[in-house]
Amino acid sequence: MTESAGTETVYAVVGGVGGAGATRLSVEFAGALAQGGQDVAVVDAAFTTQGLAAFVPERIDPDLTRVLTEDRPLHEATTTLSLDLPGTVTVAPALASFERVARAKTSECARRLADRLSTAAERYDAVIVDVPPVGANQAVAAVTAADTVALVVPDSERGVDAVTRSLDRLSDIDASVDTVVANRADPAAPTVDAADVVVPMSDAAALSAAPATGDPTDFSVAIGSAVETITGVELDLPEPESSSFGDYLPG
Repeated sequence: MTESAGTETVYAVVGGVGGAGATRLSVEFAGALAQGGQDVAVVDAAFTTQGLAAFVPERIDPDLTRVLTEDRPLHEATTTLSLDLPGTVTVAPALASFERVARAKTSECARRLADRLSTAAERYDAVIVDVPPVGANQAVAAVTAADTVALVVPDSERGVDAVTRSLDRLSDIDASVDTVVANRADPAAPTVDAADVVVPMSDAAALSAAPATGDPTDFSVAIGSAVETITGVELDLPEPESSSFGDYLPG
């Protein structure tokens, strides 16, 4: 079971650059919380890449962009994943044509997204928003509506540059970063010095392999550590004998 240290329930997982892995980590974080007994929603604000749709095998209609453009309730675009966990993971993916994606990025739809996130926070124990690099209305709405912002960057010089750039951009919209996550990192020697937590490369790189909620591995231990840091929720999850959550905390 879990023990919450605060009332924050909306968490924006923001990719500092394209391909940082924010979508995969959003689902992994949700899986860790669900393994601890929480009911979690993952909402897709990455309208262009639409990676969250990969987790839904059946037809997606309506998707999140249709819900926003037609001013419909969020639950119409949700699917609960088939996971054998104490809690649940429900996803609201985007899967739309370029034309509807463009309409979903308007300021009006961004306001609707913020409203839907607020409503979801009343229904779920936690809401995780998969956010692309901040540069469009829906990304701005997601980070400003969130209680906590986690910035995901690749553990490389590209990631180092992305941290500074992202901090400046978020400051421009009166938002801030609470946790920096260095993804696909060497836990013993991460490149991103600013990282609060590091997540190593998973043995199963495909999106379809998420969430990693089976036997404990170094990757799942790192996910648990990241979730505890980002959310303040204490997770009672198993870990490999060779690892500890402390291995994944910089310094």
